[in-house]
Amino acid sequence: MSVYAPNRNAGTSANYYRGGFSQQPGAPRLANTIIDGYERWYTDSIPNNRMTLSLRSGIHQEINWALDRLCRLFQNETYLLKTIPGLIDALFEWPEWYVKEGYKASNDIQSLFSPPPELALKRRHALESLFVLRNAALHEPNAQELSYHAHSFPLIWDAFNNLNSSVDDHSEFLLNSIDFFHSLAPTYTLPPHLARTSWNPIPPLAHIAGSSSDRSLILAALSALALILSNPSNASQLSPDSPALAASLRYLPLFTDKPLVDVCLSYLYAHLSHPVMAKMFLLHLQMPVVVRLLVSLILSEQVEETITIDVTGPVHTVPSITVPMKDHELTKEEREGLLGRDEPNRCYDWMKLMFVSKPDGELTQVEFWNLYKDTFSPYASEHRLLVASDVIKNVSTVFPSAQAMVLQGDVQKFIVRGVDRRKVPLTERFKCLWNKSQCPAPGFTDPGHLFDHILDHITAAEESECPCLWASCSQHAIPKAALRPHILTHISGTETRIKTPSQSDTITLSSADSPHPMSDPTNRPPPPPRSTVITFRQPTADPPSTSLTALLCIRILFRASITTSQEALRADADHFGFPGFVEGTDEQEMESRDQISIDKEREGEIRGRKAFLGVRHLMEGVRIKDEALMGWITEMVL
Repeated sequence: MSVYAPNRNAGTSANYYRGGFSQQPGAPRLANTIIDGYERWYTDSIPNNRMTLSLRSGIHQEINWALDRLCRLFQNETYLLKTIPGLIDALFEWPEWYVKEGYKASNDIQSLFSPPPELALKRRHALESLFVLRNAALHEPNAQELSYHAHSFPLIWDAFNNLNSSVDDHSEFLLNSIDFFHSLAPTYTLPPHLARTSWNPIPPLAHIAGSSSDRSLILAALSALALILSNPSNASQLSPDSPALAASLRYLPLFTDKPLVDVCLSYLYAHLSHPVMAKMFLLHLQMPVVVRLLVSLILSEQVEETITIDVTGPVHTVPSITVPMKDHELTKEEREGLLGRDEPNRCYDWMKLMFVSKPDGELTQVEFWNLYKDTFSPYASEHRLLVASDVIKNVSTVFPSAQAMVLQGDVQKFIVRGVDRRKVPLTERFKCLWNKSQCPAPGFTDPGHLFDHILDHITAAEESECPCLWASCSQHAIPKAALRPHILTHISGTETRIKTPSQSDTITLSSADSPHPMSDPTNRPPPPPRSTVITFRQPTADPPSTSLTALLCIRILFRASITTSQEALRADADHFGFPGFVEGTDEQEMESRDQISIDKEREGEIRGRKAFLGVRHLMEGVRIKDEALMGWITEMVL
């Protein structure tokens, strides 16, 4: 609560009394923050202090001067009322006059015209005196002094009961009376059984909160009620039909008005903190809407950031369209060039043409020798052949990283490691592979011309039945009429398949050493996802006080919805007595009343569970940084 100082020009009274407010030489200072001038004669702790005498003089200029000085002194919240004897009694005179007599001359009709000067001055004195009391009560020693003063609570009582919050001239005085009561309320405890004549501030404050259209009055009234009812000793004054409860629920959706929402939540929390009121609130017609509003408030105030974590592992891919490769075979020109050379140079050059260095490559020594023998044995009469051991020995000469070795095992295996057959791409898409890939015809531009060329091969055959001579096809001799459609099975495999735009150009393998291509790709182990990114929202700060109060209200209602009270024990032969049992009470009537109460309680619990089921999807979006508070949300969601 901030210190309020009246907006008035003090220049007239500043020079009214001799020499104004100049600092007297050697005068002690009351506080380092005093912003007014200082005069010993109006701050000395003596019964005939000038300040007190001026307030009781009845001279309006003197009263103006004294109140102006006091407003300045109590702005710093360090000046003590008890330092000037009689000052408190003097400050109560004008406010008491107003709440008993002066307010009668003020109403909305009379406020249309200028009030009499005498009445305006007296009302001003009453307001400024109340300002001083209000500001002084913000300082703890002054608040204790005023809480035990005989005039404090009667003044507030008369203001609450006599002033009309709908009258403009009354609302300002009433607002400051409520603010004055704020400083005294924490130590105020209502008697357990109030008589009609007892002072009870709760009904008038509830009426102001429920009926007033003045935002300031509503804020002050709800705040004062929350302060009083937070005291467990005053919980008996709670009512499920209180106008203050209706007002707090009415203004709760105004999320943009943080101060108003804050006081509404504070009052609602004080109301629900009483177990009986929490159970009864479950039967309130607006309970489901209130639960949804409280969750929505928490969602609207939570501050989050997006966290992205990439958990993608290594991805191994190969092109979906691979260029067909084949082992290099000597061309006619390469063969003729080798035949003109002598051994071992011919063997060296042959290895360079047929093999490449490959660290993990491996060929059997028999395979190596057979390739050499098959290539040059037809010309053995013209050029001598090397023996197998010399050919194998020459591998290390041409490829230093390669070596011949023997693998031990059940059966010894003689290999040459570090070399592999040279691979060349099949660059011609529509190449004729007739005569076991020995057809000399160049590649064709389209499958139609290739098919016509193959038909020429079939027509040239003299037999009525002939085998398929396409590459490594194992089809035996069949009639020519059946051979023609069979040829289409070889040509169709060379066509490029049309892909959808969403289809990737690569194939993801399950691991780096996964075989590709494989004969049965449908049985390939499933590969890991190419991109695995986890994205989630994370709170960056603790929720504000309004969200915490809303969370407390939600938790109270949740607990009240899932806790079923046990039926009371009965004082009969089957039980061990019931505390507080009243002899002579009709047992059947008591059981009937208890059954009605239990039925209503169960109905409230059912309504509460339904309300929380209805907001479950909203609560799943609530994220709180504090783990303990987030555990509350998790408990209610699960």
